[in-house]
Order: sequence, then C-alpha cells, then structure tokens
Amino acid sequence: MKKVFILLLSLSLGFSAVNAQEAQKSELHQRAESDFEKGNVASARFHFIRAFEDYAKKGDLKSGMECAARGTAMYYKENYWKEAFDLLRRADQEVEASGKNAKEKAALHYIITKERLAMYIKLRKGDSAKDQIDIMENQVTYAADEALKNDLLYNKAVYYYSFGQNAQGNAVFKEMASKLTASKQYDKVDDVYKTLIANARRSGNANMVAQSYSNYLAWKDSVNTLKHADEIGALKQQIADNEKVIDDQDSSLTARQAIIVGLCILAAALAAALVLGGIVLMRFILLTRKQKKMINLANENNALKSKFISNISAQLNPTLHKLDDSIPEAKALLQFSEHISQLSDLENSIDEEVELEDVQLTPFCENLMDDIREKVKSGVTLKVNVPNMSAKINKEYVSHILLHLLNNAAIYTPSDGTIWLDYKKRGAHVHQFLVSDTGAGIPEEKRDDVFKPFTEVKDFTEGDGLGLPICKQMALKMKGDLDIDAEFTKGTRFVLLLHS
Repeated sequence: MKKVFILLLSLSLGFSAVNAQEAQKSELHQRAESDFEKGNVASARFHFIRAFEDYAKKGDLKSGMECAARGTAMYYKENYWKEAFDLLRRADQEVEASGKNAKEKAALHYIITKERLAMYIKLRKGDSAKDQIDIMENQVTYAADEALKNDLLYNKAVYYYSFGQNAQGNAVFKEMASKLTASKQYDKVDDVYKTLIANARRSGNANMVAQSYSNYLAWKDSVNTLKHADEIGALKQQIADNEKVIDDQDSSLTARQAIIVGLCILAAALAAALVLGGIVLMRFILLTRKQKKMINLANENNALKSKFISNISAQLNPTLHKLDDSIPEAKALLQFSEHISQLSDLENSIDEEVELEDVQLTPFCENLMDDIREKVKSGVTLKVNVPNMSAKINKEYVSHILLHLLNNAAIYTPSDGTIWLDYKKRGAHVHQFLVSDTGAGIPEEKRDDVFKPFTEVKDFTEGDGLGLPICKQMALKMKGDLDIDAEFTKGTRFVLLLHS
C-alpha cells in the first residue's frame, strides 16, 4: 500500500510539473503554438515574433530566443530569407544588450546560430554552414553545457550528411549515439534518429534518409540486446532480493505466499511486456521495409526521369542537326537540346569523382581572358590577378565555368568598364576563383533564381537560361559551389569555390 501511494504521488508531481511548464508560457507564446497546430502559419509566425519581443522585455531570454527561432523557421520555409536573417540579427542584439554573463550569452547565442545553420543548409551554402558549425563549437565551449554538446553532435551530423560527407556524418553520429547509449538514454538516441530521418525526408535528401535508416536499424538491433540484458539482470536481481526477503521471514507463511505471488505477477508482466515488445518490433520492421521500398522507388523514378530527358534530347538531336543552323531559331533550339542533355548528365553523375590535374594558373587564366578580348565593348579594361603557382583542379569544368562567366561579363559590362579574373588560395586544398565586372549587376530578388533551370519563360534566341545552372552543377560535382557575392556592389561578382 505504501509503495502504491508513493507511485501515485510521483505521477501526480510529474503531471503537475508538466502543467507548470505549460503555465509558464506567455499568452502570446500559447497563441502561437495554437495557431501553428491549426496550420495558420502567418498568424503563428506573427505571434512567435511578438512572444519573442515580449519575453525579451521581461528578461526571459531563453524563451525569447526559442520563439525567435520558431518565427525564423517559418520565414525561410516560405523563402522569406531577408526577414529570417533580420529576425536572427535582432535576437543576437537582444542577447548582447542583456546583462547576462559570458556563459549564459553563449548558450543563448547557440539557439540563434543553430537556426542560422539550418538556413544555410537549406540554401546549400556549404562554407557558410561550416562557419556556423565552428561558431557553435565555440559557444558550446563557453556555455559548458552537456546537453548543448550532444545537440552540437546532432547538428554536425546533419551538416555532414547534407553536403554528402557521409563518413564524417557517420563518425559524429556514432559518437553521439555511443554517449547516450552508454548512459542508457535509449529514448533520446531514438528521438534523435527519428528527427534526423524526418528532416531528411522533408528536405528531399534521399541519400541522408537511406543512410540514417541504415544506421538506425543497426543501432536498434544492438540496443535491443542491451535492453534485454538489462531487463534480465534486473529481474534476476529482484528475484534474488525477494528470495532473501523470504529467507529472512521464515516465520511468516503469509509473507512468503505474498512474495511468491508477487514474483509470479512480475514474471507474467515481464512475459507480457516481451510479447508486446516483439509485436511492436515486428511492426517497426515491416514499416521500415515499406519506407525503404518507397525510398528506392523514389530514386528509381528520379533516374527514370533523367533517363527520359536524356533519351528525348538524344532522339531530337539528329533531327535538329538537319536544320539550317544559320537560322537563329534553329540554332537556339539545337543549343537548348544540348544544354538539356548536359544538365541531365551532370545531375545523374553528381556523386561520381572527377579527375584533377596540376594546372599553371597564370597562363590558364590569361588564355581564358584572351578568349573574350574581341567580345568586349570599346574601352573595357581586362585584368587578371593570379599568382604564379599551380593548383590541382578539373581543367575542363573550371574552363567551362570561368569562360561562361567571362562571356556574360563581356555582354553586360559597358564601355570604359572593367572585368577582373582573380584567384585566391583559401587553404591547403581550397581554391577560389572570382569573376567581377562593373555592369548593372543582378537584382537581389533574382539572385536565388539565376542558378535554377526553367525559372523564366523566354525567347530561346536570347538564351535558354541553362548556362548558370550547368555551371552550378559542375561546381557541385567538383565538391565545390558557385555563388554570387552579395557584398560586391560595383556590378556583379561570381565566386567559384573548389576543394581538391
């Protein structure tokens, strides 16, 4: 009876703690949560931001940062990137303006930086995402919070998987799972895996989904063995304890009978739990197999789509080559077909390794600049700023990308303007090429679309809009990236970042 009373009291206190936690949320915070559950995204975002501002005024910065992060996520999921970055900047300013000590500030900044990391991952900006990982590591060091250390491991795993660094992702995830498993926090590991799988599915990262499922199943098998061993060990210990009680109370037959009955009930309950666990495990295995089948089907559909596009392009090419290429429309249609085929081939072979060779940069870049010299307008200055050194690159892909960027610069740079081709070494195996011009520049609202194919319906004789998407795919295939420098305001600057 005493034990039953203690159990009921514990449950009562647990529920009271949950209710108290809910009660601590402000009215604005609760309103935001309610709107979110109902699918009212705009209203939820508005109330999360209001809740952030209200918490900041009251000095409850942890709740404020969490609300700011929720509001930010709702912004960028609808592609309101500027608003999302501005909100995080405001959150950082609130933390810095507070009277918190360095340790507390680090923990609060971590919440903001983590959301900024998620944004750069979605934008596929690997270098910016890596910068956020480095910042988060420093913040965790200052905060000295074990929970943040585990959270950092999770986010590092997401980063590595998102950018195709599966070996590093596996290593980090193994470290995290080992730590939590050693402390018997099985539910936390389970939640982490499920969160990772859910995030990967939402982002359409089939590779990350498959990798996560494979690791999850392997961990599940190992932890089930550990849990069963723990349960059997606990049962043996309880049986031993109960037997000692029986031996100590030989004079009381009633006590002996009660203990025996309790042991029987315990054994029956354990047997029932094992049966139920087996049923749950079988359902999970069946569900997992179904999900794996769906992933394989999705991958097959993508492959079929790419193959279909390639076949269509290949079938059209013989006919298109028979057309008079002196006709602008015919020439444009033939080029469009070749670009479609090239883009499809790059997407299908994105994970294949490319060959690298040592290239003398000075003559290489000067030759590229010479190729556009006759195409520029009168009075345009051409500048090559490249050190006298060699770099290990894929010459074919880099030539294609830089020449395309230089040709675009030649078209859009007015008379008396300037075009630059620069090279900067950013690390032992990191190379950066920059193509800059003093043209009109690309409007901010169109910068995210220039690397996406088929975002604009236009006359093919004016270009098919696939040149930059092809360059982007080539950069990704070389484990690099191609982007626009948002801080360059004199015209346009493209940045090609490569890893060898």
